Amino acid sequence: MSLRFRQVHLDFHTSPDIPGIGAEFDAAEFASTLERASVDSITCFARCHHGWLYYDSKAHPERVHPHLRNRNLLPEQIAACHAKNIRVPIYVTVQWDDYTAERHPEWLVIDEDGRQVGTKPFEPGFYRVLDVFHSGYRQFLFDHIKDLFACVPEVDGLFFDIVQPRASLATHWIAAMDAVELNPQDAGDRQRFATQVIQDWEAEMTAFVRTLSPDCTIFYNSGHVGTRHRGEAESYTHWELESLPSGGWGYLHFPQAQRYARTLGLPCLGMTGKFHTSWGDFHSFKNPAALEFECFHMLALTAQCSIGDQLHPSGKIDAATYDLIGGVYSQVKAKEPWCVGATPVTDVALMTSEEFTEYHPHGGRNLAHIHGAIRMLQELGVQFDIVDSQSDWMRYKLLILPDEIPFNTRLSSKLDAFVYNGGTVIASYKSGLGDDGQFVTGELGVKAVGDAPFSPDFIVPGNGIGEGLPKTGHVMYQKALEVEPANGGSVLCWTEVPYFNRTWRHFCSHRHTPSSGERKYPAVVASGAGVYFAHPIFRQYQESAPLWVKTMLKDAIAMLLPKPVLTVKGPSSLLSSLNKQEAEGRHIVHLLHYIPERRGQAFDVIEDVIPVHNIEVVVRLSQPVSSVTLVPGGDSLPFTTEGGAVKFIVPTVNGHAMIEVR
Repeated sequence: MSLRFRQVHLDFHTSPDIPGIGAEFDAAEFASTLERASVDSITCFARCHHGWLYYDSKAHPERVHPHLRNRNLLPEQIAACHAKNIRVPIYVTVQWDDYTAERHPEWLVIDEDGRQVGTKPFEPGFYRVLDVFHSGYRQFLFDHIKDLFACVPEVDGLFFDIVQPRASLATHWIAAMDAVELNPQDAGDRQRFATQVIQDWEAEMTAFVRTLSPDCTIFYNSGHVGTRHRGEAESYTHWELESLPSGGWGYLHFPQAQRYARTLGLPCLGMTGKFHTSWGDFHSFKNPAALEFECFHMLALTAQCSIGDQLHPSGKIDAATYDLIGGVYSQVKAKEPWCVGATPVTDVALMTSEEFTEYHPHGGRNLAHIHGAIRMLQELGVQFDIVDSQSDWMRYKLLILPDEIPFNTRLSSKLDAFVYNGGTVIASYKSGLGDDGQFVTGELGVKAVGDAPFSPDFIVPGNGIGEGLPKTGHVMYQKALEVEPANGGSVLCWTEVPYFNRTWRHFCSHRHTPSSGERKYPAVVASGAGVYFAHPIFRQYQESAPLWVKTMLKDAIAMLLPKPVLTVKGPSSLLSSLNKQEAEGRHIVHLLHYIPERRGQAFDVIEDVIPVHNIEVVVRLSQPVSSVTLVPGGDSLPFTTEGGAVKFIVPTVNGHAMIEVR
């Protein structure tokens, strides 16, 4: 299944208190505006969060928006777009529907206090959560989809929105949990059951849709694609990674989701928004440089692009919005020949702890130690995927276990096999510990003593870690795990401790006590398998970004991966990726230089494109290279080869540069 590269996700959540819905919709203007903006796919609405339908429903005419002027709005959108070869997946809300919540409160999810989950009385919003496990609502959803196919002759795809494992303590849930011997009073059991409920519903819905269409695309959106989706992949045709940096996701979420999702075997579509903030921010416009970066970053990480918009209740498409989108999508259109069928080339696997964390609808997308790892690895130019405990680690040369990856005997055996086959490991803090507080694996070369007795304490660089740093204590703000060398481990760096911890009884200066000069316990330990850091260095970097922490990680990576597949010499704000187009017999280097800034208090923005010049790139490939070319422009670059390494200089990166190596 091949996704289009230039999609728009067109929201249409429209209040029943607004008159003249769709009164200014002009099918020809709608499709022509999209065509001029280089849009080749657009998601349009069947049913919105208010609960209204935007087509002439035969099964549920009472749900058609009461002020919809044209009861064939959705079919006309589809017909006009198809005439321009623009694909039209259809949007269907699932767990948010204000019309249904008002009329069927028995279909709502109930929390542990016996209350309806979501929007409270006298608060605006349609966020009460509907229960797909309730037989009444479940049947309605199947009837609704059957009606949709009957009333809309061409269905390219279905985008089911707000599909999350939401546990309930309604009586039918308690009875069902009792029947399978799960404890309704146990939060973990409730969440396990909720996950099974959503997986079963998705599988059942996908099977039902296949009786109506053998090949339409199907996606269930939860606002994040993470480790729980591995068990649901058979119900999906692809992944759509909702990730609006200014809407609560931030600029680290998309690489987190995409670097994992692309390992699961399905095509990926990134999704940002044209809004200055987030969904429903009418008459706002994202800075053009930000929209460029967000789309070009999708291409660099082997995803197609989707930009969120919201149609005005009048139905009139906004020309200014599509000038903005078209300015970016015209560039994507020129770049996409070098992105079709591209797959990432990576050396390193970063293991996520998401599968081990307690589920929250949005909790998995904001793990501090994972974001700190992503931030450092991107700044260091490391080519990496994100993996879980079920991934194939053998594809990688280096595995990073950041801060909080719990271990058991199965993972220990998997790590042993990885190391036996030549893989190396960087681990930090409590990664590798079992339930008893001891390291399950011996590969890390350490034995746990317990929480470090001092914090903050101070790493002294040495033995290849912290090259270029002064050989004195460098403060570590977060508490370490005290360890001892074991199984042949050797200390690379020691920890100096303060005179005392800061308390009300004894303290020094404004923040913390300085080093006493006493070296107390190891900070960095080398083993035959790799390097272990006793501090939570990844969470530390996400919190306050000490350069010395990144320098020490850089040295550990260089020690274990001396010849990475891609090396780029440039500022740390320069992002890089290497992809392969197998069918075309070429590799593509992406270089991006856009700098997010916290100009307002709420989120980062990108306003300016700041060119960088004379960027040295080294690519290590297994086959000979005959040409290096800037694309899509076609300018050839001189290059040299030595020992399998191809070296060239990119004269200017003005936001985004793509270099074909053939």
